[in-house]
Amino acid sequence: MRAARTRGIPGLLVALVFAALALLSFAPGAQAATSVSTVAAALRESPVYVDPAAADQLSAAQASALAERIEKADKPVFVAVLPADYPTEDLFQKLRTATGVTGLYAIRLGDRFDARADSAVMSRTAVRNLVTSVQGERDANTQLGEFTASALANIRGSAPSGWSGGGDGGGVSAGALITVGAVVVAGGAGAYTVARRSRHRREEEQRAALERLRVVVDEDITAFGEELDRLDFHPAEAGADDTMRADYERALDAYEQAKSAMAAARRPEDVRAVTQALEDGRFSLAVLAARREGRPLPERRAPCFFDPRHGPSVADAAWTPAGGTPREVPVCAADQARLADGLDPAVREVDTDRGRRPYWDAGPAYGPWAGGYFGGGLLPGLLVGTVLGNLMAGPAYGAGYGSGYGDFGGGGYGGGDVSGADFDPGDFGGGFGGGGGDFGGGGGGDFGGGF
Repeated sequence: MRAARTRGIPGLLVALVFAALALLSFAPGAQAATSVSTVAAALRESPVYVDPAAADQLSAAQASALAERIEKADKPVFVAVLPADYPTEDLFQKLRTATGVTGLYAIRLGDRFDARADSAVMSRTAVRNLVTSVQGERDANTQLGEFTASALANIRGSAPSGWSGGGDGGGVSAGALITVGAVVVAGGAGAYTVARRSRHRREEEQRAALERLRVVVDEDITAFGEELDRLDFHPAEAGADDTMRADYERALDAYEQAKSAMAAARRPEDVRAVTQALEDGRFSLAVLAARREGRPLPERRAPCFFDPRHGPSVADAAWTPAGGTPREVPVCAADQARLADGLDPAVREVDTDRGRRPYWDAGPAYGPWAGGYFGGGLLPGLLVGTVLGNLMAGPAYGAGYGSGYGDFGGGGYGGGDVSGADFDPGDFGGGFGGGGGDFGGGGGGDFGGGF
């Protein structure tokens, strides 16, 4: 078996050499249109590629400056300038497959321009709006510069680690293609290295998000522990029965479970188990309190929307966030009274880079935290129109932070990750000139069609 594998290595090398020679056949000076694989090979080395046949569109100096801007921003933005007669059938999908990197792909064909992106880094609506904002600009340098500036301010993710910087953007030389051939020979190891670096970067981002989230969760656990201390219930006290003792044991178990889950948390999505345990424990305390006071047992309701530490809600009340639309949210008795009196509810605020903000305006890391309290099905209606709601409702949240409300890591590829052909073809489908998501004109709704 080992001998068979050894004999196969020379044959593999010969095949790879032929693949490199095939790339050379598309070097500048060849008559046929530059292949998509050649464009993709160049984009893996530098964020800007200018086809030799389109060199009059963007000079080498302009392409180099644009590439430097993208590289300094450390964002997965790819720009290709191709001749006007370049074949457009499935162009974006083919280029994304050949490049194999999650990101935003912008292409200028003559004086036409369009873009597509993996939804993990930018929504289709955002891509469409960015494309529309620069449509009609005849100067390639101005159009690509304006588009890139806006894209860098909005895109998620980081640049692929394969960019070495300093590409001249003026096409691919024969020497560069020979280098590509060498890269193909070592492609397996290289792809593994890039994927490992991307995974390491993602893990670092998740650790940082978890540490910020840990402060809030520890406050929640402490608050619940103080509730247990104030309860003043003794299992052997007069009037206590087995049902009361069971309620109390469930509350104690929830407290210990929350502490253990937080101690074991390694990613932001692990926090969901913590807040879910706290929500279960607070409901057990509410049931115990009703039994002790001889009141009807409470129905199982979501915790207070404004601050889950307030305990289970008692009603739904109308509330409108700043700049948002009205919606019904579950509220505790105290916040219900405040709203009825025209006062602001007691909102849970957390630390952000912009100072203290309500948790729903604090960022995607709070998705798992809220998901444990409110459950996935309830969150969309509660959070619509808020920062967290907008993030969680978009495709990027599903790819970057999880497949559902409250999950933080669904295994998707982030910007700059090497995914190969593992991407949603719908993100890159349609004809060229469809407006970055309208897919071929006429389907753009309020924003119009393509060329």
